[in-house]
Amino acid sequence: MSRIAKKPLNIPTGVEFTVHTDGVKIQGKMGSFNYQIHNAVEIEIIDKDIWVRAKNKVHPMVGTTCKLLGNMIKGVNEGFERKLQLIGVGYRAKVQGKTLELSLGFSNPVHFETPNGVTIETPSNTEILIKGIDKQIVGETAAKIRAVRPPEPYKGKGVRYSDEVVILKETKKK
Repeated sequence: MSRIAKKPLNIPTGVEFTVHTDGVKIQGKMGSFNYQIHNAVEIEIIDKDIWVRAKNKVHPMVGTTCKLLGNMIKGVNEGFERKLQLIGVGYRAKVQGKTLELSLGFSNPVHFETPNGVTIETPSNTEILIKGIDKQIVGETAAKIRAVRPPEPYKGKGVRYSDEVVILKETKKK
C-alpha cells in the first residue's frame, strides 16, 4: 500500500468536498475542481478526514489520487505561486492585459500569452509572479517562461526560479 495514502487528508474550514458516483467536487474561496476518480480507488469521508483506499488489492493509483486531492484542496484554499527572476543586463518583463512581454536580449521582445486559470504579475521589472489554483498549470507556465531563456552556465544570465541555484562553470584559462 502507498505510504502517502496511510494518512488521511484533512478538509480545512471553508472547503466543501462532495463525493459523487464517478468523482469528487472540491469548492473553496479560490475556485473549484471536478476530478474523476479511477475505478480501482474508493474515497471515504470520516469526521472531516478523507481516506483514499484501493477497492480490491493494492493499486498504484491510490497514492497518486491522494496526492492530487491534497493539491486540489490546497489550491482552492490557499492557491499556488511560483516566482521567477530575470538575471542579466537589460532583461525586463511587463504584463499588458493577458500578455507577458519579455525583453531577454533577443532582437525582438517575446510575447507570452497567459493560460486560463493563471494570473501573472510583475512586482518589479526583473521579477515574475505566477499564481493559480492548479499546481500543474502554475508549474507548467513557469517552466515555459523559463525555457525562453534558461540560465547559462558561465555568467548565470537568463530566467530562473527564485529558489534555483545555478552552478557556474569556470572560464577557460590561458
